[in-house]
Amino acid sequence: MFELLKAGGFLIWPILLCSVISLAIILERALALKSSDVAPPELLDQIRDDLRKGRLNAEVINEIEENSPLGRVLAAGLRNPNQHRVVIKESIEEAGRHVVHDLEKNLPTLGTIANITPLLGLLGTVIGMIKVFSAITTFGVGDPQALAEGISEALVTTAAGLSVGIPSLLFYRYFRSKVSSLTVDMEQQALMFMKILQREG
Repeated sequence: MFELLKAGGFLIWPILLCSVISLAIILERALALKSSDVAPPELLDQIRDDLRKGRLNAEVINEIEENSPLGRVLAAGLRNPNQHRVVIKESIEEAGRHVVHDLEKNLPTLGTIANITPLLGLLGTVIGMIKVFSAITTFGVGDPQALAEGISEALVTTAAGLSVGIPSLLFYRYFRSKVSSLTVDMEQQALMFMKILQREG
């Protein structure tokens, strides 16, 4: 394995670093974007029940806020129950923007890795080919050992760059789609919440 890394030249190390960062982001976002944790389906029913029973004091609202990202959005509306509907809506929208920003945490980095690792691999290919032609100029084509280093560097860095870039791109697209889906779900629940506030208010 070490020989393979050594054959990839110096560009293999930034590609490996990108692979570690990419894996860490993928694992962290996979845990953070679980639907049941972001927008618990029972939260709205709980709030409706608390409204009807008059249990929505500051402590309960704090618990709702800390419960989940959806809880943060709805708690923003609960803190202004006697305000005009427009004020409550603006509070919810502002909280929603912060929540969506948090849901997209580290995704730009993952997208950047997906884009740059194949380019690093391509750069390794170019450097490897330069070494091949340099060896041909110095030793001619009769010495395979002289050509092997450049060819090996070209192939290893290309393979490494694609091996990191392709999964990173797939997960980046998946997580972006997941965030969009969760955002729509939270928007729908926020609309239902507004209707509940109107009825119970």
